[in-house]
Amino acid sequence: MKHDSRIPGGTTDVVSTHSVFGAPCWVSLTSRDLKTTEDFYTAVLGWRWQTAKLGEKFRVALAGGTPVAGIAGVATMWQMAVAWTPYFAVQSADDAVARVQERGGTAAVGPISFPPGRAALLADRDGATFGIWEGELISHWEKWRRAQPVFIRLHTRDAFDAAIFYGEIFDWASSRPGCCEVRYEGGEVVLRSQGYVVARIVSGALESAPDPTIRPHWQVHFTVSDVSACARAAEQHGGSVLSKGGEEVVLRDPDGAQFTVTARRER
Repeated sequence: MKHDSRIPGGTTDVVSTHSVFGAPCWVSLTSRDLKTTEDFYTAVLGWRWQTAKLGEKFRVALAGGTPVAGIAGVATMWQMAVAWTPYFAVQSADDAVARVQERGGTAAVGPISFPPGRAALLADRDGATFGIWEGELISHWEKWRRAQPVFIRLHTRDAFDAAIFYGEIFDWASSRPGCCEVRYEGGEVVLRSQGYVVARIVSGALESAPDPTIRPHWQVHFTVSDVSACARAAEQHGGSVLSKGGEEVVLRDPDGAQFTVTARRER
């Protein structure tokens, strides 16, 4: 067992991104006010908190003692958007960044070193932001998924075009052993890793829409046992409910970051 609480970080079994390459392996939030953010997500998702070694502006969220997400209270200081960002496991951060740029995407930050690994913040050619992580994972990948089940959905202009873009970067549906599986199901492109649904891609977002929630973006979904209780807690702690759809509710935290809570079920 190795101990490291940097972002990505926490108490972690030493498992590298080589074991789940191409799959989402972490999510992080940039916020303006750490205390407000901590109080909100504790109330809505039941998280506890661990200080990160990167500094006083950083926290690691814990679910049942397992690190599940990173919080960086640097949105104002670094002039960054308040938003949730998914990170994908890669075997080489340099190769992944090069592939993104070769295919019309952009590199906003990195790759930079965050021992025990390297990270970069990128955008696809339609403007959706995502990150990559090379190195040791926060915790064993399946342990992370059990502690706070999460999947991500890309709202984009053209799902098939996006699937090709990301597939070429992350070796989805390739001949490599252990790669992610990609299928078209129920009007969406569905990504599976080790049997789990870890991402979905859906068409319809508009690049020029004035509303950022309609423009291409990755939406983070947290799986919970009681969607209605999460929605009530969000409203009681300075957040808002943006939309309700049966087993899914889209929420906004007090800083403006958008995410979805989804009813726990077999996927």
